[in-house]
Amino acid sequence: MDRTLGYLREILSNYTDQNPAAQGIYNKIKGGHLQSEEDLINVLTGKEASFLNHILPQEIKHAKESSDTERVTQLSEVYELILM
Repeated sequence: MDRTLGYLREILSNYTDQNPAAQGIYNKIKGGHLQSEEDLINVLTGKEASFLNHILPQEIKHAKESSDTERVTQLSEVYELILM
């Protein structure tokens, strides 16, 4: 699994009980058919993309505060893809 997808799956696990969009994204990643974040972006529903658009800035901020530069970079790449 792509490292970025692993980070996303980890983050999404914190939201799956609260949000059906999070559960949908989590299941898509867990299914193992995605090779990259681009693959994921291509299969997201509008609600799922909107959900990621909402949580990623917060998660990127948290990674910065934790000085986890690799996670910041990976999550920022996903966020940029969503915005395109």
